Amino acid sequence: MATQHIPLAFTGLKGHNHQHCQQQVLNTAARLCQQRHVRLTPLRREVLALICHSHRPLGAYTLLEQLQAQQGRRAAPPTVYRALDFLLEQGLIHRIASLNAFVGCFQPEQPHIGHFLICERCGNAAEFDTPELNQQLQQTTDQLGFKVTQQTVELFGRCAQCQQQDEV
Repeated sequence: MATQHIPLAFTGLKGHNHQHCQQQVLNTAARLCQQRHVRLTPLRREVLALICHSHRPLGAYTLLEQLQAQQGRRAAPPTVYRALDFLLEQGLIHRIASLNAFVGCFQPEQPHIGHFLICERCGNAAEFDTPELNQQLQQTTDQLGFKVTQQTVELFGRCAQCQQQDEV
């Protein structure tokens, strides 16, 4: 049976408490970093909070601008990139390659391949994980003798909310 995780905000369902969603990601990140004996520094936490502020992928320079606006001082790009590298290494965020942007991971407890539905209209991205798709991709690469070093599945289209707005 396929396991899928799609944030409620993306599906257009009412009742999505995004503040709770964001706080859950931050709490999980703190717990996982403590278990892994790595430091979730205030800056790393702040970058993660900015990324998880919405379901829209954010680029490094957008994060830098937001960080500078919040802190009221200049932050250097390498600072943000180091924080992003740490968050990626810990599986707390994903990189959307085609957008060169980052989104929060909603299943950081277990390593998995990121699959994303990305709305071309509102910009929201939803992560999902389908074991059958993973298995099919693995079988294909094995048959071709291809060694995958990095994988992200990105599907672009329109989310349910945007489709409804298009019809009006």
